[in-house]
Amino acid sequence: MSDAPITLRILERVREIPAATWDALLGEDSSPFMEHRWLDALEETGCVGGDTGWHPAHLSLWQGDRLLAAAPSYAKGNSEGEFVFDWSWADFAMRAGIRYYPKLVVAVPFTPATGDRVLVAPGGDVAAVTRQMAVAARDWCTRAGASGIHVLFPRETEARAWEAAGYARRDGFQFHWFREGAASFDEYLARFNSKQRNQIKREVRGVESSGITVETLPPEGHTHVVARTMHELYSSTIDKHGVWGRHYLNEKFFETLIDRFRDRLAWVVAREAKSGKIVAGAFNVVRGKRLYGRYWGTRVDVPFLHFAVCYYAGVRYSIEHGIDVFEPGAGGEHKRARGFVPTVTHSAHWIADKRLRAALGPWLEHERERVRAIVEEG
Repeated sequence: MSDAPITLRILERVREIPAATWDALLGEDSSPFMEHRWLDALEETGCVGGDTGWHPAHLSLWQGDRLLAAAPSYAKGNSEGEFVFDWSWADFAMRAGIRYYPKLVVAVPFTPATGDRVLVAPGGDVAAVTRQMAVAARDWCTRAGASGIHVLFPRETEARAWEAAGYARRDGFQFHWFREGAASFDEYLARFNSKQRNQIKREVRGVESSGITVETLPPEGHTHVVARTMHELYSSTIDKHGVWGRHYLNEKFFETLIDRFRDRLAWVVAREAKSGKIVAGAFNVVRGKRLYGRYWGTRVDVPFLHFAVCYYAGVRYSIEHGIDVFEPGAGGEHKRARGFVPTVTHSAHWIADKRLRAALGPWLEHERERVRAIVEEG
């Protein structure tokens, strides 16, 4: 065991750690979005950095030359693209004369998918190293003059480790789908009552009768041409959201994924049966036993197409490939009627200002109770 002290280094590029070294920290159940090639692609294509509002400041713990842990982290001057909304906190801080920005966010940019946020070297005590990271990050944050640290979408065990280091734990929820042993789409339908089953069947038939076919692409189906189309669809959805949307991901990023991340892609496309033209699509990513849905877009207005592309295609893919969990992304009470159940998500927060930190405590407890009630209701 080395006697060298443990030190925190802040990295401006994920490439400051070689890909093999970074990925050696991943576990079998790690999120695909924590892979070096995903994070590096965001930086290389300019989706983060520059004037995006996401400035890489990755946390890394070292003992001499040995990497103990790493966490993708970003200095931010706003709260956009995070999906753990703290705008009310920022507003409260402003009215109280407390500076809220800049802040440090430990997260995968624009990605509300649960996973490990602190990657720990094999053999390390994950909880203990995470607490070390939490303390070191807090000390650095104080020296750097940031208002706080926000760890978004860690697993519960990791959120508890940050909490043990003095961070406030926050709970939210998303709707996730669980295979529960289903071996066919009919077995998935069997979990609903007759009225619900018939409604889902009507939705599936409605898309088919409109002359549109829906499929999840095989690996070889992910091409640069499809990537450009998927970016157009992604952009169309952002445009529809107006002030709530922002074009973080560019066409170059989509094309880069074809070259470097094809084995993780499970994009869904909807085509006109006659022309073969892609008219809608969903950006799905898979690793291990989890499927993740991220972006969707459409060029046509067809009833139930959104459900067919974003939900039923993912359910079919999960059943056919033995995927246990399908996380389709944030929001969407309508997912409940399609077999997706409310599932707790977590975040952890340290606020430098003692007044703001004290004020948030009771509010967070009330929020946790509300989330608990929603999840228990099912």
